[in-house]
Amino acid sequence: MERNELNWAVLGCGVIANEMAQGLQKMDRSLYAVANRTYEKAVAFAKKYQIKKVYDSIDEVFTDPDVDIIYITTPHNTHYEYMKKALENGKHIFVEKSITLNSRELDEMISLAREKKRMIGEAMTIWHMPLYKKLRDIVQNGELGKVQIITMNFGSFKEYDMSNRFFNMNLAGGAMLDIGVYALSIVRGFMDEKPDEIESQWKPSPTGSDEMATILLKNTKGQMATVALSMHSKQPKRAMISCEKGYIEILEYPRADRAIIVDAKTGEQREIVVGNTSDALYYELQDMEEAVRTNNPSILHLQESCDVMEIMTKLRKDWGMKYPGEIW
Repeated sequence: MERNELNWAVLGCGVIANEMAQGLQKMDRSLYAVANRTYEKAVAFAKKYQIKKVYDSIDEVFTDPDVDIIYITTPHNTHYEYMKKALENGKHIFVEKSITLNSRELDEMISLAREKKRMIGEAMTIWHMPLYKKLRDIVQNGELGKVQIITMNFGSFKEYDMSNRFFNMNLAGGAMLDIGVYALSIVRGFMDEKPDEIESQWKPSPTGSDEMATILLKNTKGQMATVALSMHSKQPKRAMISCEKGYIEILEYPRADRAIIVDAKTGEQREIVVGNTSDALYYELQDMEEAVRTNNPSILHLQESCDVMEIMTKLRKDWGMKYPGEIW
C-alpha cells in the first residue's frame, strides 16, 4: 500500500461514529470520509470533525478508491447489505456489534472477505480492551487454574417505547443482539472451547422482541456459564469468571478497565487496572489497523465472533424469534 496512513470512512453519524472520530483524533488522525442516509447530518458531522469528504449518497463510499476501511455503525439490520457492498468493492470492514443478524449472514461475509482478501472485524470491546487482553493472559498461563463457571448479568430499564431500536423488530431490536452479545463474548473469550450444550428461557416484549432471557451453556470440557439479560429491568453489568484457584469479578464489563481477582483459599484481593474506559474506540481502531497492516486476522477474534453468533442464532431459532425479512 503506497500511503503511510490507512483511510477510514464511517457509515452513520450516531454516538459510535462520534466516538470513532474522537478515537482517530487520539491517534493524531482524521476521518477521511463520512456517509449517511441524511446528507445534511453527514455535512454537520464532517464540519465537527474536519472531515474533507462527504458523499451525496451512501453507495459512493463503497466505490471510492481512496477508502481503505469502512466502519459500519448503522443498525444491525443494515449490516449485511453494507458489508457485502464494501467487500465486493475491495474494502476492509469494521462493523459495530452485533456484526450481523445471524450466522448465515456472517458466514457469507467471511467467505466473500476471503475471496477478496480483505479483513472483517467486529467492534466488540471484549476483544480489544487492554483489560481483557491482560485477563486472558492471566487465565491462559494457568495462574488461576481451569475456568470452571462464568456468571454474567446485564440489564437495562428501557421504557416501552416500541418505536425505538430496543424493541423495534424492524431495527432488529431486543436484548440478545444489543446486550447479550457482550455477555456471550466474555463467555466465549474465557472458555477453552465454544459451548455445545445450550438451554434457555425467554420472555418476549409486546413487539415480539426478546425482552428477557436466561441462558445456560456448557462445553465438552465441563466449563459452564449462566447469562441473565433484561431490557425492561435493571441489572448490574457484572461478570464473574470462577476458576479453580480464584475468581475474577468485573463490573461495567462492556468497557471495563479494572477487575478484582480473589484468591480462593485466602480471600486476598488484588486489583488489575489496565487501559481506560473512555478509550474503547481508540483500542478497537488500533487493532483493526494492525490486523490490516500485518495481514493477521487473529487480532480481530473473528472466530470467536462466529461462535457467539452461532449461539445467538440458535437461541433465537429455539424461541422462533425471527426479524422481518430475515433469512436464517
